[in-house]
Amino acid sequence: MKDISFFQSVYEVVKLIPYGRVTSYGAIAACLGSKGSSRMVGWAMNSSHHLPENIPAHRVVNRIGLLTGKHHFGGTDTMQELLESEGIKVMNNQILNFEHYFWDPAIELKL
Repeated sequence: MKDISFFQSVYEVVKLIPYGRVTSYGAIAACLGSKGSSRMVGWAMNSSHHLPENIPAHRVVNRIGLLTGKHHFGGTDTMQELLESEGIKVMNNQILNFEHYFWDPAIELKL
């Protein structure tokens, strides 16, 4: 994923997260060879809401499964509703059985 911006690299990984699975900001950063850049991944997810293409940002959560980005979905429960529509159970803004749903792009994409 050379010759494209960090944000675009993030979006390319996020578009590959399978339906019904989630990953973390840190896992995406590590996959892209920038392990300490999880906050930048979060900024990319926030910016993705303004793009013409659909980026499934609802599938990106923090390292313990908290919906830390939910306020970027209009201050509603949209993020939770999107995850639940994919069969992911959420309680108190945290994914239940997070390990079961976790998708590690570094392993799955063999980057």
